[in-house]
Amino acid sequence: MSEGVSFNYILKPKSHGDCARGFKLSSGSPMANLPIVQFEEKIIETVEQNPVVVIIGETGSGKSTQLSQILHKHGYSKSGAIGVTQPRRVAAVSVSRRVAQELGVRLGEEVGYAIRFEDRTCDRTFIKYLTDGVLLRESLANPELNQYSVIILDEAHERSLNTDILLGLMKRLIKRRTSNLKVLITSATLDGEKVSNFFSNCPVLNVPGKLYPVEILYSNERPKSYLESCLKTALDLHVREPEGDILVFMTGQDDIDKLVSKLEDKIRSLEEGSCMDVIILPLHGSLPPEMQVRVFSPPPANCRRIIVSTNIAETSLTVDGVVYVIDSGYVKQRQYNSSTGMYSLDVVQISKVQANQRAGRAGRTRPGKCYRLYPSAVYNDEFLDVTIPEIQRSSLAGTVLYLKSLDLRDIDILKFDFLDPPSSESLEDALKQLYLIDAIDENGLITSIGRTMAELPLEPSLSRTLIEANEYGCLSQALTVASMLSAETMLLPGRSKNTEKKRKQEHLDLPDGSGWGDHIQLLQIYECWHQTDYDIDWLKDHGLQVRGMKFVKDVRRQLGQIMQKIAKGPLDVQTSRRRRESEQDYYYLRKALCIGYANQLAERMVYHNGYRTLGFKPQVVQVHPSSVLEPDDEGKLPDYIIFHELIATSRPYLRTVCSVDIKWVMPIRNKFSNLNINKLSGGSGHIDEDTNGKLSDSPKKEVVTGTAEVQDDRDSIIQAARERFLARKGKK
Repeated sequence: MSEGVSFNYILKPKSHGDCARGFKLSSGSPMANLPIVQFEEKIIETVEQNPVVVIIGETGSGKSTQLSQILHKHGYSKSGAIGVTQPRRVAAVSVSRRVAQELGVRLGEEVGYAIRFEDRTCDRTFIKYLTDGVLLRESLANPELNQYSVIILDEAHERSLNTDILLGLMKRLIKRRTSNLKVLITSATLDGEKVSNFFSNCPVLNVPGKLYPVEILYSNERPKSYLESCLKTALDLHVREPEGDILVFMTGQDDIDKLVSKLEDKIRSLEEGSCMDVIILPLHGSLPPEMQVRVFSPPPANCRRIIVSTNIAETSLTVDGVVYVIDSGYVKQRQYNSSTGMYSLDVVQISKVQANQRAGRAGRTRPGKCYRLYPSAVYNDEFLDVTIPEIQRSSLAGTVLYLKSLDLRDIDILKFDFLDPPSSESLEDALKQLYLIDAIDENGLITSIGRTMAELPLEPSLSRTLIEANEYGCLSQALTVASMLSAETMLLPGRSKNTEKKRKQEHLDLPDGSGWGDHIQLLQIYECWHQTDYDIDWLKDHGLQVRGMKFVKDVRRQLGQIMQKIAKGPLDVQTSRRRRESEQDYYYLRKALCIGYANQLAERMVYHNGYRTLGFKPQVVQVHPSSVLEPDDEGKLPDYIIFHELIATSRPYLRTVCSVDIKWVMPIRNKFSNLNINKLSGGSGHIDEDTNGKLSDSPKKEVVTGTAEVQDDRDSIIQAARERFLARKGKK
């Protein structure tokens, strides 16, 4: 959410009065009216007789809030806590707050939540909502999860990466744990039969929801701009339809902020009396808690709400009062290509299951309407039946490291029991990455470094960097960099070319990374803020997001505490008040980054400032234009760099890069020649593939014979040059 912009006003057409801000928290429908409560006896009877139960219930049936209370009522919290996992942080927080309210207890005591970098529980907590990732981390310290008597895997249909791992672990755990454990898997749309078969034909309970009919209206064609189409449809509905809230599904926070701003402007320009008052509210995973509460608060009389949301409102969160749904038909999805090592954040079409869930939000309290901004033929012929599980479109390095750290000696990582297994190529890619950063040895066994990495709530590259930085005496700097990279919203949203250019013009005194690159700039920015005693005005003056930087500060403190616990000796985790400017000051930090990002290295091409990634399938890429990496006096960028992310947009870009020395790179390149994927995955060691691990003392020539991919890269460069020439010629 953009700083300084409030989305909580009641908008009145051409009215300049004060806007109401005080809302009472909605008590919602009485608990007794929720469908799942009507099945309480059947649920308890089934749970008593079976270790695993699948419960399929319509969105809004009360699964998330009532199941834990029903089990607590029947004594299941006496021998351990009732843990309820959520794929999303915002859901874990909001649902726990609601349950605490219904039970009349303080949040953080009898009922609490735990998400990454925040734990609001205590020894008295008997109902604990937590993200699936937090439960995975807890299992490292207590593999049998003896602190829980019941584990509920909620929203399992979202098929998050962590939930899929938990499904496999729960299957093992119920067979091995000495004390009794009950596992409930709940979902709105999950294939119950498939999950039942996975858990040895466990029972499946179907809880019908209380849904009213929803009229589905399709557009005649796909709009050129789904944002503009959503804007027009929302305004039309607000002006001509009777009371009832409007829920608009957009792809991400940026689009949500744009649509909210446009709606505010348009509604203020309407004639007074032409329509009722309206409150426009955003809903996405990055909302602060106070904004989340307002989304679930009822509007004043004769006032409509327009909620503009990501897919978080499909099933994770229920907003009462919605009568009209506008479905853009799109969702933003992060995808990883294990063949190229490249990430992309793509706007893709939703699945039929998602479309049906979105439509169902309009029929919760009375008959409703769903406006689908796509033709019926698109729904019938183009939409997938179900969403592709995250495990089949993500990097699995963190997953494999976690599984290795559990010491499952009877399980081959490549044969771990997943509900939907990832490709062997993805698992092999993860093994290669972990080997290069010393998390596993050449035989695929986890190392002491790997075990320490698994204890840190970070991606493997950052965990490895912290461990190496501790050895070099620059842990304080590395903690800052890791924390800055863990906050996804440091700069103000909407970093288009124009806004980025304007930001650079207005804030020329912002640290520039001393020429070394973006990681150093992130460190310098935080140290400058620290020197002001964390002054909020300094952040605003330099165009930095206040909430994002506060999050960084809190993350840094917690990472420091974790490092203090797992390290053997004393640590220096305090931020220095001295600006570090010399090359020597950043030498060891850059070296630690090189070791941590050994699987994310690139070397400059000989004749231009393009780069080629090092590894098993090299890619020709460019440094992202927003980088502060500086060329030398001859205009050449550094020979070698590490990168935080390889993304595919209009072309492949390296984002967040830092210069490293060739003498640090050489030992890493040696490891390529020693790598044997068959041994890494637990095989006999027979070499069955070429690892392309030859050493080089300088950047490689652009033409490398014998590699089809390199030839393809060269062809693409030639083609791009040809297109530029023709474009210039056409302008003459």
